[in-house]
Amino acid sequence: MQGYRGPQQNHGPNRPGNHLKGDGPNSNGQQPEPSEQTSPNAGLTLDPQSFRKPGEKTFTQRSRLFVGNLPTGVTEEELVKLFAKYGNASEIFVNKDRGFGFIRLETRIIAEIARAELDDFVFKGRPIRVRFATHGAALSVKNLPEFVSNELLEEAFSVFGQIERALVIVDDRGRPTGKGIVEFTAKPAARKALDKCNDSAYLLTAFPRPVTVEPMEQYDEDEGLPEKLINRNQQYHKEREQPPRFAQPGSFEYEYAMRWKALMEMEKQQYEMVDRNMKEAQEKLEAEMEAARHEHQVMLMRQDLLRRQEELRRMEELHNQEVQKRKQAELRQEEERRRREEEMRLRNEEMMKRQQEGFRGGFPENREQEMRMHMGGHGMAMNRNSLGGNSGAAGAAGMAAESAPMMAGSGSGNLPGGGQGGFPRGLPGPGDYSKQRRF
Repeated sequence: MQGYRGPQQNHGPNRPGNHLKGDGPNSNGQQPEPSEQTSPNAGLTLDPQSFRKPGEKTFTQRSRLFVGNLPTGVTEEELVKLFAKYGNASEIFVNKDRGFGFIRLETRIIAEIARAELDDFVFKGRPIRVRFATHGAALSVKNLPEFVSNELLEEAFSVFGQIERALVIVDDRGRPTGKGIVEFTAKPAARKALDKCNDSAYLLTAFPRPVTVEPMEQYDEDEGLPEKLINRNQQYHKEREQPPRFAQPGSFEYEYAMRWKALMEMEKQQYEMVDRNMKEAQEKLEAEMEAARHEHQVMLMRQDLLRRQEELRRMEELHNQEVQKRKQAELRQEEERRRREEEMRLRNEEMMKRQQEGFRGGFPENREQEMRMHMGGHGMAMNRNSLGGNSGAAGAAGMAAESAPMMAGSGSGNLPGGGQGGFPRGLPGPGDYSKQRRF
């Protein structure tokens, strides 16, 4: 990624030999010392809101700058003052003895502007170096499935800790390359994700191919290696004796250059062969995986069918048990009803029997009393006949009177003993009336 160069037109960086000038000689008539040069921050400020992308996280590791070649004794306050133009800063650290420090700005774009403007800026007589600090909590993720997006990648790795950025790398046509970058806010979370993914198989989609997680290799693709940073030792001067050129055929250089070229071609062919073998192995594994997946699905369907059959059998057993319980309850109810009916029938029979026994038990007593009264009436009639001369007519009349009630009693069912026996009966006494009412 190229550095943000646009603002340099408005805030031109100060390179060696092209420092900003003051307004003129100082009060002593001398030019100002380099330490007294005007800072690029003078009278200029940046609005961080204008350089923030929608939804962009602030104060991340990607906006952390390394500041090197600092003069001895520089304090954190002086470093903050140097970067004051670029908004608020956090995580300010200065190693006074070794002359370097770190500072974290609000956004990546602001950090790029600060690096472009302050790199090689002369600060207290020394040109400082400003670079992006190494991201120690960044991981490289490989073997990503085809349908993994930035959001899914962040969601998948957020279980290990807070994430600053998750990115799926694509080619120039926007097609996924199977690689991605995950940047955590802290190293412990990155170490946890690295250990867990290496110890087990972490799957992101239904495709059973685990991702590979490695520490991300840090590259500086913005500035590269400038000439001023090369170590100018003896080997450097020896290598630089010859300028860039094409080797002449038949020369010593040409012979060994062609041998190096053949070796590199062999390496390329070996890599291509390895790639082909790996591709064939992957295709074979995918075919075996599809066949195994089909068999696994069939096995799961068979197990599901057996499970459903077992559930159906248990349900049938429960239903049969319920039906059996219902039948037993109905049988118990029927037996209870029959028992009650039998008890009621026996009770009614016993009641009828008691009524009949009570009726029959009072009948002989009444007959006996009637017989006694009847015999007593005959005795009285005989006494009358013996005492009076007209007793024959009177006795006949008495007999006729006694026979008339007897005949009447034989035709009435309301009188006790009526119509049974045919014995003549005399006049009823007081005891007879009381017995009739009790009956």
